[in-house]
Amino acid sequence: MLDILYEDNHLIAVNKRPGDLVQGDKTGDIPIVEKVKIYIKKKYNKPGLVFIGVIHRLDRPTSGVVLFARTSKALTRMNQQFKNRKTKKKYWAIVDKSFNSDSGTLTHWLKRNSKINKSYAHDQKINDSKKGILHYKKIKKIDCYCVLEITLETGRHHQIRSQLGFIGYPIKGDLKYNAKRSNPDSSIDLHARSLTICHPTTKKIITILAKPPIKPQWNFALSDLLF
Repeated sequence: MLDILYEDNHLIAVNKRPGDLVQGDKTGDIPIVEKVKIYIKKKYNKPGLVFIGVIHRLDRPTSGVVLFARTSKALTRMNQQFKNRKTKKKYWAIVDKSFNSDSGTLTHWLKRNSKINKSYAHDQKINDSKKGILHYKKIKKIDCYCVLEITLETGRHHQIRSQLGFIGYPIKGDLKYNAKRSNPDSSIDLHARSLTICHPTTKKIITILAKPPIKPQWNFALSDLLF
């Protein structure tokens, strides 16, 4: 069942569960975009095909806000916002160790290896690399973990996962980027907490919030932060 966070005639936002696909791939699993089409078709009793445009994506093991367009005009305008970095995205991440600083900025050069679906972070620019910048703030400390709130300045492939893994603070459960152990459900504890956009037609600024998955580590870590 879909967890609908926002809906109007132009946009619809869903709280993605870990393991769900945003868009179809070679696995053949039903992606969220197709589930949204079914939801819209049934709710509004629409005949024929339903248009739902994919604006952006989240990695399969992550959770959080995913926004879709309900019209081609909204899709074009939102694509431009994402391309021109006019949106604001915040993530929550549980990392394997406690950071030494309460806040800061990470800047690396990321090179993607499409064959193995992984991005490698580097301190200096190398051939075919792209600059990745993120800002972090420690919002909770729990035992041997801490929770970071991360704001992306750039949007590179696996950016948060790659940069945190590179500096020795991998996201909990993220074996691909050097976590020591996997999570039982193969998820990683990276959650797209909020997305702020300018509405494509009304031009109002909208912030969409998503609660993290109902899992012990999230419940314990953020019990006093959720709203």
